[in-house]
Amino acid sequence: QTAYFIMKMNFYNEMAVRIQKRWRGYYVRKYIHNYYALKKYLEAISVNNEIVRNELQEYAEMKENEEKRKDLEKKEKEKKYQARKMHYLLSTEQIAGIYNSPFRKSPDPMELLLRKSKPLSHRWQQMKSPFACELYDWPTCTRPPTFSTAQPLPPIGRQKPQGPFRDTAEVLRQRYKPLEPTLRVAASINSPLEKAREEMKREEWRNRIHDNEFLPFSSYHKNERYDPSIHRSDKYGQETYGIKHFREVQPKKWVADKDFQTVLPSIVLFEKFGKTYSRTGQIV
Repeated sequence: QTAYFIMKMNFYNEMAVRIQKRWRGYYVRKYIHNYYALKKYLEAISVNNEIVRNELQEYAEMKENEEKRKDLEKKEKEKKYQARKMHYLLSTEQIAGIYNSPFRKSPDPMELLLRKSKPLSHRWQQMKSPFACELYDWPTCTRPPTFSTAQPLPPIGRQKPQGPFRDTAEVLRQRYKPLEPTLRVAASINSPLEKAREEMKREEWRNRIHDNEFLPFSSYHKNERYDPSIHRSDKYGQETYGIKHFREVQPKKWVADKDFQTVLPSIVLFEKFGKTYSRTGQIV
């Protein structure tokens, strides 16, 4: 009997396992892992993915178009700046510009842009700050530094700080007060006599040696008396140097009894002087 009871219990347990397997499979397929619900869910996901892809594609195209538009605007702005900068190349009524060649049927687009654009203004015409010159002239030492002598206005609406402090206006007045040099600094190191002498020396250096102004006209100097030179008007007569000889002869200073002997031959052109030339047809 015991063996029969054990056999029947094993049979029942096996049948219970089969029934539970069928039921659990049905229940899972029906309520937990529904095939039609999963199919519908996957279709919805595919549709949603398609919508997101389209939106991303539109956004990417919009960003690309915006970047292209910005690039075009930047290039157009740069082109307009170059046109304003090169406005001097514009054609005139007399001379055609480099962008308006006579061999073209129509002018270059740059020529049309130059006509519409306005030339750039010079930088030096722009208004500068009154303090910029003092700031930039100080390191170059182009002029001595200037200190502000005007009395600045006191701050508005500022209360005096607590403590033993002086008034702000008084501190600023003392800070920007004008210089008061001593007599030693203010007076010149040279005496008035020395300054007058220096001024006279500079005046003599600036002025001419003589005040006789020379005018290049033949009729202006015709009444003036000719002053001969000292060399020609000497009482000892005119020197013969350059007329008869080209070397001074002083026998008193000779060391030997003989004259200087020339080793080289004389110049032929000087030997012909006064011999081959004529004076009013007469041979000298």
